[in-house]
Amino acid sequence: MYLLEGCADNVQSAVNAFKGGADRIELCANLVIGGTTPSAALLRLVKERIVIPVRPLIRVRFGDFLYSEDEIEEMADTISELKNAGADGMVIGALTKDGRLDKEQIKKLKEAAGSLPLTLHRAFDMARDPFEALEDAIELGFDTILTSARKDAAAEGIALYNELYRAANGRINLMAGAGINPESIRVLKNQTRLTAFHMSGKVTLQSEMEYKNPDVHMGLKGISEYEKWVSSEENFKRARAVLDGRD
Repeated sequence: MYLLEGCADNVQSAVNAFKGGADRIELCANLVIGGTTPSAALLRLVKERIVIPVRPLIRVRFGDFLYSEDEIEEMADTISELKNAGADGMVIGALTKDGRLDKEQIKKLKEAAGSLPLTLHRAFDMARDPFEALEDAIELGFDTILTSARKDAAAEGIALYNELYRAANGRINLMAGAGINPESIRVLKNQTRLTAFHMSGKVTLQSEMEYKNPDVHMGLKGISEYEKWVSSEENFKRARAVLDGRD
């Protein structure tokens, strides 16, 4: 009855989510900046190690969802590559300058995906009107919308989730994402009619490097080069238990 999707940006996270009870994986890279497109090599490795569906995130860069035609062409080509590497679906989205779903750009990405099922990513949360975006997503043929209900944490969006659920009327699946953990799943399960949840279930692991240079930052300052995020099998087991009514 309930779908639990794991968000993973490395092989170990995907395996841990699967072992913990995830039904599907959204595969990405660079989860620390909200996720970008994974490589075909990563997809192939993950597909070798787990037996649940994997939908890659198609997001060419960090930042907003207003894309140039060159970026759309790059993403369409990447979709074809990932489709050939065994993707079971795609996670896509694009916005116009005025905050509406960019139907023409999305149609180009959808064409590249062929018959694969599609999730609309959190560009939905950045759209100007969630109900207009809902209808456009249904028209475009998405089977799922990943949304935080336009909040930083999904558990803060209960009222909007319920309004969107009524408006969707069974025409599309709404999947809660952002701040999802066993505790927030319990709240959302009890106060909404949502049946799909998206979580990374991550824990922070310290680097095994013995020598560390404190004077050099390879990426964004404030983000340590000597930590990494990995999905916790135990966190997924706890979430699965809540969804299955065992906790």
